[in-house]
Amino acid sequence: MDQQLPPVAPSVTAELVEALSPRLRKRLDAGVAKLVARPVAVDGDITRIAVDDGTDLELHAPGGTVSRVEDVRCGCLLAPDCLHRAAAASAAPVAEAPEPAAEEVPPETAGETAPEAAPETATPEQRAAAGALRAAGAVVLDAGIDGSGAVVQAELLRAAHAARLGGLHRCAAAAVSVVTRLRAARAADPGHRLADLVAALRELLGTAYRVPHASGPELAAVRGTARQPYTPDGSLRLYGLFSEPVLTASGYAGAVTWTADADGRLYTVSDVAPGGPGRATGAGDRAVRIGDTALTHRELSRAGLAVSGATVSPTGRLGAGAAVRAVRATGAAWTAEPLDRLWRVPVAEQAMRALGTGDGLLFLDVTLIGTAPEAGGDCLLAQCGDLTVRLSAAHDHPALPHRDNLRLLAGTPGTTLRVVARLDPAPHPRALLLATSHPADPEARVDTGLDRLQRADLPAAAPAVPLPPSPAPDEAPVHLLLRRVHQAASGGRRVLALPTNSAPDAGHLRRSALPTAADLLDDLRHAAADRGRDPFGRLLPADTDRFALAWLAAAVYADELSRALCAAAWGADPSADAPVSPAGATGAPV
Repeated sequence: MDQQLPPVAPSVTAELVEALSPRLRKRLDAGVAKLVARPVAVDGDITRIAVDDGTDLELHAPGGTVSRVEDVRCGCLLAPDCLHRAAAASAAPVAEAPEPAAEEVPPETAGETAPEAAPETATPEQRAAAGALRAAGAVVLDAGIDGSGAVVQAELLRAAHAARLGGLHRCAAAAVSVVTRLRAARAADPGHRLADLVAALRELLGTAYRVPHASGPELAAVRGTARQPYTPDGSLRLYGLFSEPVLTASGYAGAVTWTADADGRLYTVSDVAPGGPGRATGAGDRAVRIGDTALTHRELSRAGLAVSGATVSPTGRLGAGAAVRAVRATGAAWTAEPLDRLWRVPVAEQAMRALGTGDGLLFLDVTLIGTAPEAGGDCLLAQCGDLTVRLSAAHDHPALPHRDNLRLLAGTPGTTLRVVARLDPAPHPRALLLATSHPADPEARVDTGLDRLQRADLPAAAPAVPLPPSPAPDEAPVHLLLRRVHQAASGGRRVLALPTNSAPDAGHLRRSALPTAADLLDDLRHAAADRGRDPFGRLLPADTDRFALAWLAAAVYADELSRALCAAAWGADPSADAPVSPAGATGAPV
């Protein structure tokens, strides 16, 4: 399939799969595999798939999304009860909940506090929706990646649709994320990471389990919101930092350009829409959608922007409402004010902030020292003060230049660079490279996901920087628990139910002063293998809910311990709170 299919609403996929007969449901995964190999043609809002030489299937996507069952039309003799419609919906990306360009909060209400009221609890409908999500998530965890085909995915999408209608937006988004990552894993997508699927499952089950027991502010946090409010922020003078491409497994692509104001607060200008690798690679040369400016994302990342009537979301995203005005302004070098201050913040403080905010950005001065082999490809080793940092590619899709740029930079040991990276939580200093100063011109910069370095542009390799030998760190063996958490998400409950001896791992954890991790590991294995028998000696169905709860406890513990080890690896105090923005919703402070 050469063309990207348009995103399909979760309710559409769920309804089409539910309408299939039991016989056709068994053939659905094979039908999906066959359909994705067929030619695709796009004509405006209509995407046509050639089912065979004389039959076409059409996806009508006004506005870019297939939002009704009637918009999936097949020309075969069995339509509309054919397998093709459900297969096409299952092969297409899952449509995400739309976010408006700017839902503004009136100035007279911005910052006001709602009157106090009795703690609110979940409604019966919300409890039922959370229970359906929990059950569907448990089935995914029981089946693993290979067992979670189109039918299992459709059930999770049905539960997600019901949750969104019931106001459980966070749970619904997590369910859609699980389906998206399952499809990426089953299709061997280059961007698939098992850790992302684990995180999505942890978010889904964690929020679904908390809904019935939460109240007040906790319930509001668990429910989430349908859209982000944009509050007025007056006039802004922004300086371009860098741009990064966006290419998601859910069928969205584009670019995000990061800017900063004179106080170091970060703001983003986003252009993400349904599309594939072609849209991501060309995003740097498209005009930004804010005000009347004609700047492209690539130009804005190196220039400046003067904005009046600005509206900003809680995450720092700039709104593009009709009242917003923006014109080009002069930019600033990374080595000049006000951008230079971003790199002057202590690395440990940056790491704590990155762990506590959604952007996860780090601003580092590094010296390249070589490479280290890893399962996903070589990573770049760089010295940052007393730390040796592993810099990895931010995205592995071959259409993006991340990996090629990393490979070229690896050939210039001894080069000193100023880089922007995104923290990649690990027990050792690790980050994903997003942008760097040019190796041959410190005043120039390279967006590693949009710009391609050329070998001729690179300086001759400098002598490798000798490093004093340092003893290997005595890391806590959290991987012994995390490995089982990942195995369950990948292979399902049956992988952990196999008759293997987990006593050595549990013993190692207890000797390492991690008795809770050892208990969680034992409970996870017991929950996986526990199968009762009926009076005739036949095995009863597995208790998927108990296994899901045991897995969730292990996953949450492993994640929290990994975050604490990550903070310590960067020289931060794991018990300290992350820095909080004094301005609240006007961007991330640095």
